[in-house]
Amino acid sequence: MPFLLRGNKKPARRVALGGLDRSLVCRVDGHHSARPSRAFIFHRISPADDGRKTSVRGAFGLRWSGSTGHFRRLRGQSPRSVAAAPQAPPLGSFEERFAEVGGRRVRYLVGGAGPPLVLVHGWGGSASNWAVLAPDLARRRRVIVPELPGHGGSERVPRASTLAPYAETVAAAVEQEDASPAPVVGHSLGGVVSLRLALLRRGAVSGLVMASAAGISSSTPQALRLMTLAGFLKGGRKVAPFRHRIARSDRLKKAAFGYWFAADPPALSARAVHGFLEGHTRHTDTDTAWRALVKDDPRSDLHGIGCPALVLWGARDNQLPLDDAFDYARRLRAPLRIIPDCGHLLIGERPDACLDAIEGFLEMHDL
Repeated sequence: MPFLLRGNKKPARRVALGGLDRSLVCRVDGHHSARPSRAFIFHRISPADDGRKTSVRGAFGLRWSGSTGHFRRLRGQSPRSVAAAPQAPPLGSFEERFAEVGGRRVRYLVGGAGPPLVLVHGWGGSASNWAVLAPDLARRRRVIVPELPGHGGSERVPRASTLAPYAETVAAAVEQEDASPAPVVGHSLGGVVSLRLALLRRGAVSGLVMASAAGISSSTPQALRLMTLAGFLKGGRKVAPFRHRIARSDRLKKAAFGYWFAADPPALSARAVHGFLEGHTRHTDTDTAWRALVKDDPRSDLHGIGCPALVLWGARDNQLPLDDAFDYARRLRAPLRIIPDCGHLLIGERPDACLDAIEGFLEMHDL
């Protein structure tokens, strides 16, 4: 049954920081802090519980229904008939290349010149998720952006009980470019995949940036209940053909990205909207990645990470709670930087803050 999620602001419970080095403090709103004062608690409600119907209608033929949580196409309209003229690909300045691992083709993009840097996208995404950050990072570096199995142009894996095959996919692109060792920035699923790469290929990863990384909450029994959220991918496919129109309307950005993805949807630039929605048109198998993610709990292995790390999080991430950020920081003994007024899609919602954090980390460790 379709359901909605809503935020309820309550005082955040205290988190035992245990062995977290007090010198490795997090930054919130430019101030040093051990934890934000408030956090979002989310819970499930049915349409009947809410009692309100929210409708967003656009000239492009879609209606957003807040009571069902779905986009609906209006009669007589089709994506082909109403979509705006196509624009250049989100990372059109990057070169498309291919590698092979285990007989599977791996697609990746390369741009820029200088020391290597690897960017790994999240679940249901593609290389285009980095449409805003990658060009800025490529001004000083050779940026490599692989696409995970079943995502973008990379072929799927038949089965996976862990995220190791996904880490090997990233390794294939890095090795093809003769870029090892390299620092790796991973967002969401890409964060825990980057961890697995650092554990499987010791010495191949010179530094880690964990941007709203999965792997802690997602490896608990509660995550199985959230499997129903996979339905958002189907919804993403429905609205992706209209991304040109969504990118021009703050109202439609709120309908497409509000609460679950972004704390401030209007802050998403047109390039960010195109980048996040473009991936929905190309993925072929996200279920295998989800099952592997739920089974793969990295917590007991984090002591084996030998490279420097940074944990980067949105203060209002309603997908992966701030508790996960503190857990990662404590276990990795890594600094934590929290971006205010920012949700799960921090790499598109607050790209300047992410760029500042990533480049500062790389410069600090001479990577």
